Order: sequence, then structure tokens, then C-alpha cells
Amino acid sequence: MTATRILIADDQDDVRSGFRLVLDTQPDMTVIAEAADGAAAVDLARTLRPDVVLADIRMPKRDGLEVTRLLSAETKVIVVTTFDLDDYVHTALRHGACGFLLKRSGPALLIEAVRAAMAGDTLISPQITVRLLRRLAPEPGRTHPRDPLTPREREIARLVAQGLTNAEVAAELVVTPGTVKTHLANVQAKLEVRNRVGIAVWAWRSGLV
Repeated sequence: MTATRILIADDQDDVRSGFRLVLDTQPDMTVIAEAADGAAAVDLARTLRPDVVLADIRMPKRDGLEVTRLLSAETKVIVVTTFDLDDYVHTALRHGACGFLLKRSGPALLIEAVRAAMAGDTLISPQITVRLLRRLAPEPGRTHPRDPLTPREREIARLVAQGLTNAEVAAELVVTPGTVKTHLANVQAKLEVRNRVGIAVWAWRSGLV
């Protein structure tokens, strides 16, 4: 089994050390580098090609949102921050983040987020998810977004918006995870979104959920 290679970007030494301690104890993960500012994070990521970058938001030189925008096409970026602000969440996900965690969420969720990113899923701290989804319900009389999906793709989008993983969607629909992954790729292309969070946003705004 090849270990997931991780780059930690945070301007606080103790935070980087704590994350490294948590992640390096996992048999399927290894921290390959640390960066104390956003510019160094981008340079290291492009040189070392990690599987996952953990990026704080408020860092010198380049903030975590800019790091996400620059790297999300090349590697999986999970934003890990102290600041529970909707603007940060929306911007990070729009830039292609594969996760958004609050530092107070604890080590178990950090580990789960890395594994989710590697599996093609997106993990967001539960307290943020509940707040965001409540705000995505369609308003009465509001025009729904365009719907280019097939009935099967629409069903998969609905299940993704409810928080199910690929494996859970496959079990629900009695298909293989590979089939779900193929459908999700088609859905992302049709909706012109970057990840499953974009699919969930579309589903909530369309009234599917």
C-alpha cells in the first residue's frame, strides 16, 4: 500500500507539529514537507507533488484561499482553519478545495478528511455543513438552476447532496462504486462544477433535496 503524501502549510510551528504527529501515526499517510507561508507551500507542492495539501487560510505571502486556487488543479487541497466564516468556506470550495475543516474539529476528522479526499469525496466540518445546507434551500418563486442531468444522474446528485459517500450511493442504488464515480464525473462536467460539493450546492438549489 502506497502511503498518501501530505504537505502541511501553516504559519504556526505548533500547529504543523501537531498535524504531523497525528498524520504520521497513520500507516497509510506520511508528511513529506511543511511550509510556514503560502508562497513556500505553492513552490513545495509544485516541486514535490504531494497527494494532499493541508492549507491554513491566514498565512504570510499567499493566503490559503490563493494557495487553493493555484494548486487545486494539480493536487487535492484541504483548508484547515480557525476561522468559521461563510465567505471563506464558499471561496475555498469555489476554488476547488477537497475539504474545509475547523482546527477545533480534532484529529479524527483531520484523518478522515485526508482519506475522503483521496477517495474523491469532500469532507466539511459538520457544524459548517448544517449551516450551509440550510441556506441552500430554494426560495419560493425562485427560478431553479438549469437541469441537464439524466434521471439516474439526478438521483446520484440528490444522494451526494445528502452527504452519502460513493460507496453508500452505490449500495443505495445497487451499482458498483466505479459506476457511481463515472456518473459523478459526467455530472460534474454537465454542471460545470469542480467537485461533489458543487454538485450538492446545485442539488439543494434545484430543490432535489
